Amino acid sequence: MICWVRGKRSPPTSAQPRNRLSIESSRSAGAKSRDSKKAIIGAIVKFKKVVVGGTFDYLHDGHKAILAKAFEVGERVLVGICSDEMQLLLQKDSAGIQPLDMRKQALEELLRSKGWLERADVVVISDAFGSTVEDPELEAIVVSPETRARAEELNKLRGSRGLPPLKIIEIPFVLAEDGKPISSIRARYREIDAHGKVLKHSQVA
Repeated sequence: MICWVRGKRSPPTSAQPRNRLSIESSRSAGAKSRDSKKAIIGAIVKFKKVVVGGTFDYLHDGHKAILAKAFEVGERVLVGICSDEMQLLLQKDSAGIQPLDMRKQALEELLRSKGWLERADVVVISDAFGSTVEDPELEAIVVSPETRARAEELNKLRGSRGLPPLKIIEIPFVLAEDGKPISSIRARYREIDAHGKVLKHSQVA
């Protein structure tokens, strides 16, 4: 569209479109920059202290995923590993469970290899909740779908003690190549390896 002023045609100049384009580009770049900053801020949700717990028997990719999330969102991570006694209570089928010293060594080696060990506090727990019921510094807990109910129970116990609830961060199951969740029991019975590769198949009679 041509712009007319007082009946005279404004002579087109090469500077005008360039200036408009420059202004529009600048505005667009500024908007994208603001959106990018918002996205970054939203992605970096940090808690000062996060907790994650487990038996860490036959350390596998499911364990690694939950630990990765904990260290992604937490500045410091309390890692609770079940004692041998607690492990026996938690597992209906306890045959072949690795002893605590073996599980703890494998866990610490993983944390060291990922550069997480200096930010971790590895503690042995002998009951379902350990110190999480009374630790006022904890802000969040990372769980799987299998352990979410226990985290919700923990929050009720914390509330009864006048402590704030923990933010529950749930990650999905890590699936083996057969579409079923990777688990320590499956790894223990050599159904799958630590990465979910199927090692044997059920025989159908």
